Amino acid sequence: MTTPTEHRPPGTEAQPSSAAPGRPDAPTRGRRAGYAGSVVVNLIILWLINGWPGWQVVPFLTASTVLVVGAVNASIVVRIAADAVNLVLDLPRVRALGDIVSLGFGLYALVRIWQVFPLDVSSGWEVVARVVLVLGLVGSGLGILEALTRLVRGRFPRM
Repeated sequence: MTTPTEHRPPGTEAQPSSAAPGRPDAPTRGRRAGYAGSVVVNLIILWLINGWPGWQVVPFLTASTVLVVGAVNASIVVRIAADAVNLVLDLPRVRALGDIVSLGFGLYALVRIWQVFPLDVSSGWEVVARVVLVLGLVGSGLGILEALTRLVRGRFPRM
């Protein structure tokens, strides 16, 4: 059984987007709002870590945290830069490339945290902290693979 097609008079074809000409559609506006929100949140986190109150006030962080702060800062700065670029361009392949780079920096930061382990936790909580780090490492690796797929395909993920 076939479905009848709707007849439209010439010049009244369906428009691909409900947005006005020159104005981004709802998914684009939503993504851009997400990029802007991410930039703001990451700037606040960067300020909290390095400014006031600083990582030193966190009771379970040891003095060896200074050995991983640079990697964590780099990861945050790269994410801010990637989201700033996405805010302007909003292109699937550019976003995928930014995700790969920022996830790579995040992966490096997690490896440094694993190596230094600047956490002062009791014996039972050390296992929990290590499991959470492993989950972050695995998640970052999977995120990089997924972003590589998006880089090749050139499409935004479906939400």
